[in-house]
Amino acid sequence: MLSSFPMYAAGSAANAALWRSVAAQLNLPGALAQPTDLLAHWLDPELLLSQTCGYPLTHALAGRVQLVGAFSYTAPGCDGLRYRSQLVCRSADAGLPLAGFRGRTVAYNAEDSQSGYNSLRALVSPLARNGHFFGNAVATGSHHASVESVRSGKADLAAIDCVTLALLQRDQPEAVRGVQVCGHTAPAPGLPLITSLQTPPGVLLALRQALQHAMHDEALAGARAALLIEDFAELPLADYEAIIQMETRANRAGYRL
Repeated sequence: MLSSFPMYAAGSAANAALWRSVAAQLNLPGALAQPTDLLAHWLDPELLLSQTCGYPLTHALAGRVQLVGAFSYTAPGCDGLRYRSQLVCRSADAGLPLAGFRGRTVAYNAEDSQSGYNSLRALVSPLARNGHFFGNAVATGSHHASVESVRSGKADLAAIDCVTLALLQRDQPEAVRGVQVCGHTAPAPGLPLITSLQTPPGVLLALRQALQHAMHDEALAGARAALLIEDFAELPLADYEAIIQMETRANRAGYRL
C-alpha cells in the first residue's frame, strides 16, 4: 500500500521517522513514496495515507477518497486544526493595507491551491472593481517560488501557507530575507490526510490509532518539532465546506486573480 507526506518537508528525515512509527503499528513497510503525479497518486486505489490540500479534497478528489483527519501545527497562523495563509511583501511595502496593492503584481503557486489562490481570491474579492484588483498575476508553481518572486521584485504580494512560511523562516532564512508578513487570509481546516476509498473501515481505524500513537511517542518528539506538528485529530468532511464557501463568494463577485 502506498503512503506519502508530499506537502511539507517532503523527503525529510522527520517525515520518514514519522511514517516508520505509523508503519510499525500497522506491520507495514517503512518506506514513503515520492510521487511526481500527485493527483494520480492520491487517486490510486492502493493509497493508504497521504496529505493533500483542502482545495483538491473539495474538488478533484471530492467523493473519490476518504478523509483520515488532519495534523495541527505550531506555526504562527495556526489555531488547532485550522490554519491561515500569510500575505508576504517586500519590507518597503510592509506598511501598506491590502487596498494599497491595487494594480500591482500578485504571485500564486497554482489555481488549485487553497492557501496560495482560493483564500487570497476570497480575501481580495470585496475590493475588486469590475472583476479586477491586481494589475497582473503570475503563476509560480510553488510557495517557495512565490516568495522568491516577491523577494526579487517580480511580484509584490503573495499568500503563503503559514506552515510553509514558518519552515522557510526557520530552515532557509536567506529565502525570506527582505520579505515581511503584511496580512493574512481567513482560516480554513488544515491540510487533510486521506486514504483510498478501497481502504476498509478496520484499516482506517487502525491508521487513525497509529497516527495518534505517533503524536505521543517520545522517540518522535524531535521529528514532530522538525515538522511543527502538534497533534493529530479526526474532523468531519463538512468542515471543508468553508473552502467552497470562499470560492463561491469570489465567484459571485466575478473575481479571479
